[in-house]
Amino acid sequence: MLPKAHLHLHLEGSMRPGTLADLAVAAGAPLPDVRGYRSFAEFGARYADTVALVRTEADLRRVVREVIEDAAVDGSVWAEPSVNPLAYPDRIGPPPYVLDVLLDESRTTAGRLGIGCGLMVTAQRHLAPESALDLARLAATRAGQGVVAFGLAADEARHAPEPFSRAFAVARDAGLISAPHAGELVGEASILGALDALGADRIGHGVRAVEAPELLARLAAEGTVLDVCPTSNVRLGVVPALDVHPLPRLLEAGVRCTIGADDPLLFGPGLLDEYVTARDVLGLDETRLADIARCSVEASGAPEPIVGAALRDIAAWLSTDAAHLPLPRVKAEDSPT
Repeated sequence: MLPKAHLHLHLEGSMRPGTLADLAVAAGAPLPDVRGYRSFAEFGARYADTVALVRTEADLRRVVREVIEDAAVDGSVWAEPSVNPLAYPDRIGPPPYVLDVLLDESRTTAGRLGIGCGLMVTAQRHLAPESALDLARLAATRAGQGVVAFGLAADEARHAPEPFSRAFAVARDAGLISAPHAGELVGEASILGALDALGADRIGHGVRAVEAPELLARLAAEGTVLDVCPTSNVRLGVVPALDVHPLPRLLEAGVRCTIGADDPLLFGPGLLDEYVTARDVLGLDETRLADIARCSVEASGAPEPIVGAALRDIAAWLSTDAAHLPLPRVKAEDSPT
């Protein structure tokens, strides 16, 4: 299987459907309809419903453990889930405690599986910039201890990136990768804000850069990486259909891209499924897929020994008849069970 890093996955949105069902039973709560959304706002509400069911430290550890296990099954040598330590103060503990739980479980599980894992601490746009600043300061205290990146998520159409510049400055000063979402619900202005105000090294999504040729040229020249999630973009109406997804055009323009699953619980496909889609629907050949996998490893927060070994293994994969991905395990239209 093609070795790769999974850089665009949100922790709770990547939990297994069966785990969500178990958590709902344990909480005596109805099972959320995680596919029942018609807008980004409704999608956000369904995501919040899943987070609300993670009520104990054991629940949180289970989600982390299974997300990393699933990444390994999909051929990831490095996983970099997005986490929000502010999500559980009334249930699990204060943010520093929650972050340490996340770090401990991710380190333990990745070590058991023989892969690597780092966390992206992610601020939420709908909260005050001061909240993001506090979160960046917390993330900075765990730099070098498993936190490798700082992100920004939620509705970019309502919350521009510029007010979060101080938070990202703190994160960058601590050596963390700057990886905000941009170019999903909003186009060029959002991406420019991520680049100029937040110093983005990677951008979550960024696919609407295809609307602006000068921006495309800048992304290519500066080597900024886009963490692209094809099925997510279709499900949320950013792109009308998978077969017209702009990933091939981004690559042809020289933009470095990775492939991610974003939120498999809400969208359906996992990471391996998205690679299969890139091959079978978008027409990317094995050389291009290897390039994407190589970029995912190089743009990650993985240490050099993992990066070096992965790059050698990608080259070996490409040079053998193993350069054929298995059929997808999950289809985008399937519902959780």
